[in-house]
Parts: sequence; structure tokens; C-alpha cells
Amino acid sequence: MSLVVNNLYKKYGEKVVVDDISFKMEKPGVYALLGTNGAGKTTSIRMILGMLEKDKGEVLWDGKPLNFDNCNIGYLAEERGLYPKYALIDQIRYFGELRGIDRKTIDERIKYWAERLKVEEYLYQEKAAELIEKQERENSLKYDENGNVIAEDNKPKKTRNFKKKVKLQSPDQLSKGNQQKIQFLIAMISDPELIVLDEPFSGLDPVNTDILKEVVREQIAAGKYIIMSSHQMEVVEEFCTDITILHRSKAVVSGNLNEIKKSYGRVNLSLKVEQDISEYINRVGAQIISEKEYEYNIRVTGDEQANRLLKELVTAGVPVIRFDLSELSLHEIFVREVGDEVVEQ
Repeated sequence: MSLVVNNLYKKYGEKVVVDDISFKMEKPGVYALLGTNGAGKTTSIRMILGMLEKDKGEVLWDGKPLNFDNCNIGYLAEERGLYPKYALIDQIRYFGELRGIDRKTIDERIKYWAERLKVEEYLYQEKAAELIEKQERENSLKYDENGNVIAEDNKPKKTRNFKKKVKLQSPDQLSKGNQQKIQFLIAMISDPELIVLDEPFSGLDPVNTDILKEVVREQIAAGKYIIMSSHQMEVVEEFCTDITILHRSKAVVSGNLNEIKKSYGRVNLSLKVEQDISEYINRVGAQIISEKEYEYNIRVTGDEQANRLLKELVTAGVPVIRFDLSELSLHEIFVREVGDEVVEQ
């Protein structure tokens, strides 16, 4: 299988919003589309999926025009798309049935993903009841100074039917992060081979971010093709092998992430010593980015300047505890390419 995007172009009136974007995925993995707000990421995704008509260009899946008939696609949109007044589980079943999945399989997958994403209490009344019962029991307990439970009395508590008192939250009552997880569940209900994630970690706290990261790793291991759009550069760098950075509708950087980093050279130097070495840094013409208690982050022009600094320090008898020369991070590359627009947004 392969995904090939050729010369996508979209124009609204006189404004070009996507200008000749091309990339390809010849093997499973994660491809990232990056850019500031309005750079053309979401418009490109919608054209790739056929949700928006292309003015020019083509999108091929295994050599044929990509569509939902010849490719099992899962799409997580950036915008919230849940119906506010309908039960969540009914909505998920509805989207599964639209993909031609039988009810038994749908319910099995809902159960799996609800547990995996920790959203069971929003879908199943009995799970919500169990949670409330657990919380009420914990709230009724008293503890001594060592953290041991002190029984309030020896009389057994009267059993209450928690299920009858529980009403599941409606979709519009869920937090942004839990809505995001429900929509991710919907995207995964068909067990897609091509997964498109537009800002998948938006609104998630660190715990839920880790849950979703682990799911993405599992999908990569399962041989899925994933297109990801995100503002979180550290996440992109963690998962993506290939990227395209969009700026004002055009691709300004595109290709393999490792090769792109290599092309900028190793210019970040992290140094830890036991004394002030600013005079040596200035002598070789390097730039101090930050400094704290004899730990320096320095910008050099490359290996030659870094090695010259190291030689100066060794000759002067300065003990060097850490000397780490590395490439630019994706965040630094992104800022270099899109410039002041990042600051404005």
C-alpha cells in the first residue's frame, strides 16, 4: 500500500489557501503536516479525504483515487463533532453502522476502546454507578494519622441501588479532553488502515496524552498509515518519520525528518563545566543562548567551531563535565522557517 498526494491546490476567490502541496507515504508510519493557524493544514486534510473539492491535484491510495470505498479511513477532526443531545453510545453505534459494521462487532469494539481510553463511565450506566458508589464509600471512610482506615461503626451499610440514581452525562457536558477521546473512539471504530488525526492531543491533560500516545504507538506497530497535524512539536518529533511544514499555503520544508535535521547541521551545544567560560565562548565566536550555574546552551556554526571551543577549554585546564553537540529540534526548525508568524499567533 502507498499514499501519494500530488500537487494539491485550493483557491477561494483571489486567496490561495493550499498551493501545490505534494508528499507520499510508501510504508506505514506517521506523516506530519505542520504549520501555523491558516497555513492550509486542515484544508489539505479535507481535500485528501475528499471532503473538500480540489481545484487541482490528485490523491492516490495504492495507485487508485483515494475514497472511503477503496480505503478504510478513520478521521479525527480538530473541531468537536458530537451531537449534544443524543446518547454517546448511540452516536458511536450510528457511525459504526454507517461504515457497514455489524452491531455485535460494533459493541465489542466500543467496549474495548472505552476501557482503553478510560471513558466507560460516560457510555455505560453501570460503570458510572460503580464509580459513584466507589467515591461515596471512600468519602464515608475515616483514616488515622498513619493512613489506616477507621471503621465508623460495625453496622452493615444499607445497600442502595446506585444504577437507578445515575444519569449519564450528555456529550455537551463532557470536558474538551473527554469529547476528544470519544471522537477518537469513533475514528477507530472501523479499525481503519489510514488514520487521519487533526490536532489529536488538543485539550488532553498529561495523563490522557500518555494514553493516546500509547494507542498511536500500537497503531504504528500494527502497520497503519497515519497523517497527523499538530502544534505540539515534541509529540510530532516523537512519532513522525516524515514531515511537511506549511507556511502561507506553501510547503517550505518537506521530507524525512532525520535528513531535514541533518541538513541544518549540529549547531546546538550543551556544556557543563565548573567555572565561568564566557570568555572562551566569545573567543571562538559562538553564541550563548542560556546559562545557569556553569551550564551553558550555546549556538555554534557546526562541528569545527564546537571542537575549537573544546580544545580551548582543555588547553586552559577547564574540567568539562558534559559536552553534547546536537542537531536542531523540530521546534527550532519550525520557528526558523515560519519566522515571526509563530510569535504573532
